[in-house]
Amino acid sequence: MPKRFRKGGITIPVVRLHGTIVAGGGQFRPPLNLASVASVLEKAFAVKDAPAVAISVNSPGGSPVQSRLIFQRIRDLAEEKKKRVIIFVEDVAASGGYMIALAGDEIIADPTSIVGSIGVVSGGFGFPELLKKIGVERRVYTAGENKVMLDPFQPEKEKDIEYLKSLQLQIHNVFIDMVKARRGHLLADHDEIFSGLFWTGGRAQELGLIDSLGDMRGELKKRYGAKTELQLISPARGLFGRRQPGASIASSVAERFAASAVSGLADIAEEKALWGRYGL
Repeated sequence: MPKRFRKGGITIPVVRLHGTIVAGGGQFRPPLNLASVASVLEKAFAVKDAPAVAISVNSPGGSPVQSRLIFQRIRDLAEEKKKRVIIFVEDVAASGGYMIALAGDEIIADPTSIVGSIGVVSGGFGFPELLKKIGVERRVYTAGENKVMLDPFQPEKEKDIEYLKSLQLQIHNVFIDMVKARRGHLLADHDEIFSGLFWTGGRAQELGLIDSLGDMRGELKKRYGAKTELQLISPARGLFGRRQPGASIASSVAERFAASAVSGLADIAEEKALWGRYGL
């Protein structure tokens, strides 16, 4: 039924940003990055009569670049369309997930949500003895003495680790500046806010990292009326009905097994480690 003939309340568009944040297309999981969510965000902010856009965040983090790009796109659209952004944290908004949550004019979480982890982490695997054991000789030729820095098939070098940590520090400072710019007037005077620690929703509220506790449906109906409708914005469908890459899409079984076994297992281990850090 066309909107003009409906008798009801306000419609609030809802976007779900769930998963680990990665730059490329995930082999075993749908990616969460700017390319995958840009069209969904555009559709949500284009809902003409909506006074706000509700965004559900459930992410343990990942790429700081993609986290910041999603944050910036949300803020740009909010200012362009003159809409309020209300972020709702589900299980976790940590590290890059919390960076995205900073795009909200308000951040609301469940008392048992995990929030924070304002820090930077780099991870990987080292196989310095593997090739020797299986009788394979690796040959690498470079122009530039640092082109094989942090090579997983070579022993770690102290100078490489120091350089990586210097990059992490720079990224951490950008993250800290974002938190202060968005929530500086609300933050508690607490030494460990920027230490990488994370807290429950209740404690995060005390620290000023979120604004209040609640759930999306209850909070939106309380604000905009009992007849308020929540409209989940889904990615566009392709020619044969399959949804295009975007927020909250399940990969097909065929796509999951198309990737190489070794790379796929490494991706799963990396993702599991991210979620597992928060007990999930």
